[in-house]
Formats: sequence, structure tokens, C-alpha cells
Amino acid sequence: MDASALAWTGRLRARRAARGSVTEGAARAGLAARGVIYLLVGALALQIAFGDTNAQADRGGALAELSQQPFGAVLLWTLGIGLVGMALWRLSEAIFGSVGQDGRSARKRLLAAVRCAFYVFVAYSVLSFAASRNRSGGGSSDQQSRDATARALEMPAGQWLVGAAGVAVVVVGGWIGVRAVLRKYHDELRLGRMSHRARQLVDVTGVAGGAARGLVFAVAGVFAVRAAIDYEPERAKGLDDTLRAFADTPLGPWLLACVAAGLVLFGVFSFAMARWRKV
Repeated sequence: MDASALAWTGRLRARRAARGSVTEGAARAGLAARGVIYLLVGALALQIAFGDTNAQADRGGALAELSQQPFGAVLLWTLGIGLVGMALWRLSEAIFGSVGQDGRSARKRLLAAVRCAFYVFVAYSVLSFAASRNRSGGGSSDQQSRDATARALEMPAGQWLVGAAGVAVVVVGGWIGVRAVLRKYHDELRLGRMSHRARQLVDVTGVAGGAARGLVFAVAGVFAVRAAIDYEPERAKGLDDTLRAFADTPLGPWLLACVAAGLVLFGVFSFAMARWRKV
């Protein structure tokens, strides 16, 4: 092999290493940012469970809470940049494939593309909030959900579209919860680098947190299906109203407190994923 070929091979390896390092950093920053959001939403939901009816337990409420802290603007920009990293990581998975035996399959690439689109939206909302210093947190998720449902119902076959979307969210919620209970996240972790105590922490937070997260998704989907069946956008609920609905069950605020604690645990689990996930 001549010198030019060796130089080209060296540059190629360097580019791959650089891309790998950038992707890994973006993924870990994004997972940490996700953890912050879930921690704040869970904490706000706990406040609601214990009587603070003014709390807004959704992304907007979390951003508003974060903005009130010392160096709030810096925290918001850091959070937004971390979520951009999450979107870029998912984009790289959609283009190049992810880790694992079937990481390059069409199903995994499509799932990564959907996640990328979701985190692009979330990152945009956080960065817009940080830039505008909008203390309302970008508006209530409940009103946004009702407005989106109303627009969708006005479309041709709108009821079917909203109903199908609601069923899809229910299925996603069930999928999230089942995977958490079965500890499917083990396939994504560097278990060999974790101590026994770290594995225990990950299993407690991963199972309880994932189950709570899946339950919230599924219940939100049920409300969307009801909105479609009754042709009433007001029946659709965002994250805040979905969480408050748990307090209206026979178990009362205690069920909401359990779900809120689960969301806090999922935030901790996200930090663990940021530390030990395979990227």
C-alpha cells in the first residue's frame, strides 16, 4: 500500500472516530436533558398531588420553573442544546443505523426518524422559550392538545384520523411500559461497566419509571380516542390534564403521587442511560 493510500485510510478512520465522538456526546447530552425535563415534570405533578393546583405539570411548566432558578437563562439554553443533541443522534441512527444486531433494519431507522422529528419539535420549543424569555412556558399542553384536536377533526375523515392517532399513542404507551417491565433496556446498556449497585438502581428506576411513562402515554391516547368518538376536542388532554386525571380516580391524589414519583424515577433513569448507554 502506497503512502497516499495510507494517508487516505488514516483520514477516513479519523473522520469516523470524530463522527463517533460527536454522536456519542450528542446522545449523552440529549439523554441528560430528557432526564431534567422528566424530573421537573414529576416534581410538579407531586406538587399537584399534595394540593398545589397552580402547578403546570408539563414541559411548559418545567421550563417556567427552570427559568426562575439562578442562571435560569443559561440552564434553558443548555437544556435546549442538549435536546438538539438528542435530535442529531436520532438523525444519525436514521441515516447510518444504530447499535445492535438489527440496528440497520428499516424498522429501527424509521423509529429513529420519528424520534428525531419529535425531538426537533421539543428542542425548538425549548430554544424558542429561552430566546423569548416567555414566562408562560410556551403555553399549556392541554390547550395545545385541544387546539390540535379541533383542527384535525375539521379535516376530511378527521374523526378517523384523531381516533387512529389516539390508538397509536395507546399502543406506544403499552409498548413503553411492557419493554420497561421486561427490562429490554438491558440490551442498550454497557452492563459490564456497571457495578452491582448501579444495576440495581437502573432496574428500579427503569422499570418503575418506564411503566409510569407508558401509563401516562396510554391514558393520554385514551382521551384522544374519546375526543374522536364524541367529536369533542375538549375531551383531548395534554400532559398536565392527563396527570390531573389520575387524581380523579377512586384512589385519588395517591395514584397521581405514585405516577409522579415514577416520572421522577424515569428522569433518574435517563441520567443513568446518559452514563452507560451504548451509542
